[in-house]
Amino acid sequence: MTGSILRGIGSFYTVLADEDGQEYTTRAQKKLRHQKMTPMVGDRVRFSPGQGEDDGWIEEILPRKSMMIRPSVANVDMLMLVMASVPQPDLMLLDKLILRANNGGMTPAICVNKIDLGTELAEMIRREYAGTALHVFSASAATGEGIEALREAMLGKVTCLAGQSAVGKSSLLNALFNLNLETGGLSRKTERGRHTTRRAEMMALGGMFVLDTPGFSLLELEENIDPQDFAQMYPEYNELAQGCRFQPCLHDREPGCAVRAAVEEGRLSPERWERYRMMLAEGKEKWKGRYQ
Repeated sequence: MTGSILRGIGSFYTVLADEDGQEYTTRAQKKLRHQKMTPMVGDRVRFSPGQGEDDGWIEEILPRKSMMIRPSVANVDMLMLVMASVPQPDLMLLDKLILRANNGGMTPAICVNKIDLGTELAEMIRREYAGTALHVFSASAATGEGIEALREAMLGKVTCLAGQSAVGKSSLLNALFNLNLETGGLSRKTERGRHTTRRAEMMALGGMFVLDTPGFSLLELEENIDPQDFAQMYPEYNELAQGCRFQPCLHDREPGCAVRAAVEEGRLSPERWERYRMMLAEGKEKWKGRYQ
């Protein structure tokens, strides 16, 4: 049979079968380990269902059209990056997730939740990412504002929600699909989010697949990214690169850089460019030390 992995707990994987729409508990065959293939939530697989009380076996992981290690998901069409005015938004984390989405074959989008508390963050995000192809949604899981537009954007796609803890990913899913997922809030001691989603899980809901992922506050830049390739992961910079004096151009300190000119002219966000330069410097260090 063929199907999609909905969740994985330990060495057990729940697969939703294409043939009958039923869920099966499976384990991965040893040959996958020898092939250095670890099943991921969202993977399309061929499997043999178990007989009686015996578990089934995943026999093959079908080719992935996209993947990301953290959150650990596969075959996602759209990575929906959820933000809110509380907790304190981390735009560096946001940029790293956008980078991972572009590098992993996914389309990134941003959803600013909790706009019932104010629209300042949504307005700032739209300014910050002006000139990019990123779609910025505004929504409130509490009032329902913007929920229908979000649902329409997700229809027919595999969408993964990711972001900091306590930004309201599970609350958005509750509002979108009338679910009753556990939700949390901010820790009074640390003012950081409490984790309520403990592992990535995919749900088949209303003509689409949706993945909820644990929140996090730290994300390392991916290793082994050639600095020459780094700039190409910023589509809005890529479009301007042909106008740069030097080829290739890292859009850092080079004279005659078209990206830097666009920043100075106000066509691109200077704050986002500064974060890009910080990540470029981090990427250069990782690249130098990749064989150590």
